[in-house]
Amino acid sequence: MDDKLSIPKCDWEEVTLQDVVSILGDGLHGTPEYDDSGEYYFINGNNLSNGKIVIKENTKRATKEEFEKYKKDLNERTILVSINGTLGNIALYNNEKCFLGKSACYFNIRDDVEKSFIRYTVTNKKFQDYISNFAHGTTIKNVSLKTMREYPFLLPPLPEQRAIAAVLSSLDDKIDLLHRQNKTLEAIAETLFRQWFVEEAQEDWAIVKVGDFVKTNVSSINKGFNIQTIQYLDTGSLTEGKIEGFQNLDIGDAPSRARRIVQHNDVLISTVRPNQKHYGVLKNPAENVIVSTGFCVISCDKIDPHFIYLLLATDDMTEYLHSIAEGSTSAYPSLKPSDIESF
Repeated sequence: MDDKLSIPKCDWEEVTLQDVVSILGDGLHGTPEYDDSGEYYFINGNNLSNGKIVIKENTKRATKEEFEKYKKDLNERTILVSINGTLGNIALYNNEKCFLGKSACYFNIRDDVEKSFIRYTVTNKKFQDYISNFAHGTTIKNVSLKTMREYPFLLPPLPEQRAIAAVLSSLDDKIDLLHRQNKTLEAIAETLFRQWFVEEAQEDWAIVKVGDFVKTNVSSINKGFNIQTIQYLDTGSLTEGKIEGFQNLDIGDAPSRARRIVQHNDVLISTVRPNQKHYGVLKNPAENVIVSTGFCVISCDKIDPHFIYLLLATDDMTEYLHSIAEGSTSAYPSLKPSDIESF
């Protein structure tokens, strides 16, 4: 870091991450023997989101015997951070039955340091910028453990650490409550949509196609695209309307699927395995947001985008689209934009 840290109080210390942990290590480098009947999950950096470990439908499993071979010293003082590929995802370990892949590291906070304060320290923009700046690799970015250990920050006395963490935690609780309220409201909206537009549909209503009212995949990156740093959204990071996070990438290091340009109120739906429900509506995306070509990007010029979103989000539509995807000739269940347009 070039900037001299500004210490706001004389009793705040300038420290590094190494100073506040008892251990900072990475995940396993071998390959466990997977078993779908196993009770232990094999997690990587993409399983870490918003402070929690997220077990996904395709998360691999292993038996307790395999876990014993590769287990790390994870405990109630452990914080996990993704350091390979997707950088900077954070999770607190909460006794989940899991073991760690090499795309994440773990560190155990010392007993005389407030764990939640360090959690907020490594989720702020300064830390995220730090690991992005010091990441190396051409195709897949990677952050070394040495770089992690050397991250500098200011540490107040323990009572202040606890007070600061308590305030931030209360805000997190309110955000979580709002997310749960939004989930409830969306369920109500889906129920009303089905009642009004399916169960109570009138015989004299016109039969039309989605494609009569929308355009798909309107804009993609071309030679004239001059933004150097993008916020990339892949299909796995959008589920049932909720975005788990963007990846900050240099355009030269972005995956080949990072192509689609999006705008406000675009509806996204994954064309791969539609039964996994990777869909949502984008709201006021930054100009450098780029999404995966695994999405069909639906622009709604002649119809309310929320109508299209609710139509795609119904269980009937998910089942219908999945049945089409299962009949595709590709290696895995997938759709074409025309499948959606012709509905």
